[in-house]
Amino acid sequence: MRVLAVNAGSSSLKLAVVDDDGVGAQTTVERWEGEGHLGPIRDFVAAIDGIEAVGHRIVHGGPKFDRAVLVDDDVLAELDDLADLAPLHNPRAVAAIREVGRLLPELPSVACFDTTFHRTLPAAASTYALPREWNQRWQLRRYGFHGLSHSYVVTRAAELVGADLRELRVVSCHLGAGASLCAVRRGHSVDTTMGFTPLAGLVMATRSGTVDPGLLLWLLEHGGISRSELGEALEHESGLKGLSGTSGDLRDVLAARATGDADATLAFEVFVHRLVREAGAMVASAGGLDLLVLTGGLGQHSPEVRAGLAHGLEHLGVALDAARNEAADGDVDLTAAGARVRTVVVATSEETQVARESVGVLQQRR
Repeated sequence: MRVLAVNAGSSSLKLAVVDDDGVGAQTTVERWEGEGHLGPIRDFVAAIDGIEAVGHRIVHGGPKFDRAVLVDDDVLAELDDLADLAPLHNPRAVAAIREVGRLLPELPSVACFDTTFHRTLPAAASTYALPREWNQRWQLRRYGFHGLSHSYVVTRAAELVGADLRELRVVSCHLGAGASLCAVRRGHSVDTTMGFTPLAGLVMATRSGTVDPGLLLWLLEHGGISRSELGEALEHESGLKGLSGTSGDLRDVLAARATGDADATLAFEVFVHRLVREAGAMVASAGGLDLLVLTGGLGQHSPEVRAGLAHGLEHLGVALDAARNEAADGDVDLTAAGARVRTVVVATSEETQVARESVGVLQQRR
């Protein structure tokens, strides 16, 4: 089946055609204005033949959507109600569903959720230690994110090492501007670093990751910080950017670090420390470690990050071949000779995963 995969980001729009041969034609609209901005989609689709379905990546599925679903008016209305859970992403994804639907009204559309892969988290891992009445009233839980990426890369990584995913204990590291880890056991997500929102967990480019909630309450009560100012800082002014004084792009951090900049040096050390610490927690949740998978902009392209993580997990049997780590490009096994744990880099393809899940939903209709 030939699927148009649509990925609406907080400012961009990615379009790709996926079929049995993999990802074909694709484009990225760097500044997509959302609803009403149909031109770039029309131009791309006009050059493509034979599209049979459309699959959309949705960041947050909320409490209702535990799997990919065929889009209809009721689903759209329910997605509108989830806007406050991911205000930068979900409304734009819904706008993309509506715009592509106007352009290709005869084709079925499927909504695929980043939260779906983590719906297998056991209750002990997904439940917040808050008043149970709160958890029940607002359906509070750890949802986790980057699920489409984690699902794709662990499947591909198992293929690379020639093993059955169901027999592996895996830690998947999606490391980009947004970053999360996932513990996978018997092919299922059993723990992850993000939570109710994508703000929790690792230090990211501009996001703080997990911070003591008591510290945040202190800032609100005694620091003269407003709620909106706090939210802006946690999302856009923290992380590598806040610590280093750079843009938050790791390349800028490393360039400043190379000149001896103390702030950039500390920023990188904090990033790696948190990454190693959280990876250790994921190993515990997975019950051990057979396979370490790295993906995302940093996971795929930063030898420094990979080396720092491997060094921190050396006691667990992780070791990289230094030459292959420096030269890594595409899907590659970086495992050093004699290492107990296999370590691989996989170029993520959320588009492929969206297409797979879309085809699965449509085949069930037949």
